[in-house]
Amino acid sequence: MPAKKVFVLCGHPNADSFSGALASAYEKSARAAGHSVRRMDVGAMHFDPVLHDGYKVVQKVEPDLLLFQENVKWADHLVFIYPSWWSAMPAVLKGLFDRAWLPGFAFNFDKTSKKPIQRLKGRTARFFVTAGAHAAAEEYWCACDDCRNGIERSLMTLAGIQGAITFFSETEIVTDQERRAWLKKVRALGRRGK
Repeated sequence: MPAKKVFVLCGHPNADSFSGALASAYEKSARAAGHSVRRMDVGAMHFDPVLHDGYKVVQKVEPDLLLFQENVKWADHLVFIYPSWWSAMPAVLKGLFDRAWLPGFAFNFDKTSKKPIQRLKGRTARFFVTAGAHAAAEEYWCACDDCRNGIERSLMTLAGIQGAITFFSETEIVTDQERRAWLKKVRALGRRGK
């Protein structure tokens, strides 16, 4: 298996969380398997998550957002790890995408055909999403709401990235044995760069 360039983003505002543990497990396993890995934690980044004037006014892109964009462009494979809160990503992670996933970076629209120009085509992504809710309820909510649509079917498809989502649900009540099994699964995917 050829080595990949992997960018890991912990999308939980607090990296000292189960999302952070999953990010560390993936990162360490991928490095040990010979992949080149870069990591960022959204909670340690410094940027204004609010797009104050929408897209009508160009807002200055802060250095951490530029580094995020550089890491995305560098990578073959992207790994985003975050909790689902009210069937959506945490607000600061949504703010990261609002501010950094911009026309000219991730996509453009062809003015003639009105179709997107996918600027990040050829990359793959894995989303590890944790949720306190029961798996059936969370997957139902995500199918109906933007948990899956916002990330996989909107942001990634628009940019040309092929993504896959792995859910870990009922995180508040699972046993330590189940958490260890989840970490083992994440490590296995990290070794394969998947």
